[in-house]
Amino acid sequence: MNYENNFYPSQREHQEHQVKIVNRRELEITGVKEVDSFDNEEFLLQTNLGFLVVRGENLHMKNLDVEQGLVAIKGRVYELSYIDEQQGDKAKGLFSKLFK
Repeated sequence: MNYENNFYPSQREHQEHQVKIVNRRELEITGVKEVDSFDNEEFLLQTNLGFLVVRGENLHMKNLDVEQGLVAIKGRVYELSYIDEQQGDKAKGLFSKLFK
């Protein structure tokens, strides 16, 4: 029986969530659990602190490190929005737009 996994949770579960933006052109995000969807205008990321929506123009993924929970995005960033569970109606609206 492997007890190691019970005592040492993965690094991603305890990693801090940080967002670094440089000149609205480069974005580095840590604490990312999953990239749910993306295109050149919008990214939907599941982070340790909820869903994060990144909107902009000519967005593309510069780097993705699933093990470290790191995502780097390049392009013109217009908006960063968090979707909390308390904002149920707003989240439903966003998801319905994404999956039309």
